[in-house]
Amino acid sequence: MTFTDHPIETPPRAPSPVHRFGTLAVHAGAPHDPSTGAVIEPISLSTTFAQTSVGKPVGIYEYSRSSNPNRDNFETAVAAIENAKYALAFASGSATTAIILQSLAAGSHVISVSDVYGGTHRYFTQVAKAHGVKVTFTPEIEVDIRDHITSETKLIWIETPSNPTLRLVDIRAVASQAHEHGIKVVVDNTFLSPYVQNPLDHGADIVVHSVTKYINGHSDVVMGVAAFNSDEMKQRLGFLQNAIGAVPSAFDSWLAHRGLKTLHLRAREATVNATAVAHALEASPHVISVNYPGIDSHPHRAIAIKQHRNGMGGGMLSFRIKGGHAAAERFCQSTSLFTLAESLGGIESLIEVPSSMTHSGIPKEDREAVGVFDDLVRVSCGIEDAEDLKADVLQALEKAVVLPKITNGLNGVNGQATL
Repeated sequence: MTFTDHPIETPPRAPSPVHRFGTLAVHAGAPHDPSTGAVIEPISLSTTFAQTSVGKPVGIYEYSRSSNPNRDNFETAVAAIENAKYALAFASGSATTAIILQSLAAGSHVISVSDVYGGTHRYFTQVAKAHGVKVTFTPEIEVDIRDHITSETKLIWIETPSNPTLRLVDIRAVASQAHEHGIKVVVDNTFLSPYVQNPLDHGADIVVHSVTKYINGHSDVVMGVAAFNSDEMKQRLGFLQNAIGAVPSAFDSWLAHRGLKTLHLRAREATVNATAVAHALEASPHVISVNYPGIDSHPHRAIAIKQHRNGMGGGMLSFRIKGGHAAAERFCQSTSLFTLAESLGGIESLIEVPSSMTHSGIPKEDREAVGVFDDLVRVSCGIEDAEDLKADVLQALEKAVVLPKITNGLNGVNGQATL
């Protein structure tokens, strides 16, 4: 039988929750301690758990690589806010990617959007092929997905929005085509968080996050998570989680769970701030273009309205600055509230130049083919005051673009002023 004889149905989503997002974020996976009544779970740092007799532990825990109370509670919370049946946490977002790719048999084929996170691109191009998995990249995955499907295609990988160009993908359109051929769909939802978008509701089979970003939200934890509804997937990925052992610590799980409880508040404020900054950048004569799905000029705004909560754009944006790479660097060194640093999704605002930082490992021609030019600046808006962030961006633009022209004019030729 050929691969076209094996269509799959989207696994049924978890039952609709009784409570809304904010209530789930605060209460899911957060039982009161039965012995003390503590409303915040204690941190269980023990690596091993006593057994009453051989093979009979006191409770449900034996060894913390296999399972831990704090990790279990965090996974329960993530599953609740992603409308999933299951969630599994890993030591990083990259470890999550690796585990999912490791679940594929040698000889498998994956189709991925072209403009993915640099670490994902690195794994796909330099590691996956080492265990016999081939990855094909395509810039317009809804349009030409059928052209790339082969009898060995097992997985389609989507980032929406993509990193760092903020392109959107219609998840339902891709999932409908993929499932006709028995192919599963993974969506990296890191840029939006479960508050803004729930990919499983749109037909995806797995949703992944770098918990380091919005879910934890405080720039003090490195972690990843995958959520899904399939019982078979729970067995397979759960086996690999334990066998490979790339699991988060109890303390990191506790911290991430604490951060998750305020996700809805932080995501809303970050969206307000990013929207204000995007409009300010779009109106500036020093900016070539702005990539932000929360404004009408975004080419995929209709997808945002369909897929995102209340059409929100999230806290991430990018823009091309006039003056090339040098101007992009000057801009990043001229802000006072935005910190020049990699990562995103924290309470503090960050900026970076992808071509020289997060995506520097991708060949220049490949970067530019998907819009990652040397003059592109990526912005992660935190939860500061929007007016302060706008003012910081505008003054940095003046210093990066206008001031060098004035300085060059005053210096003139051979130090002589030319006015």
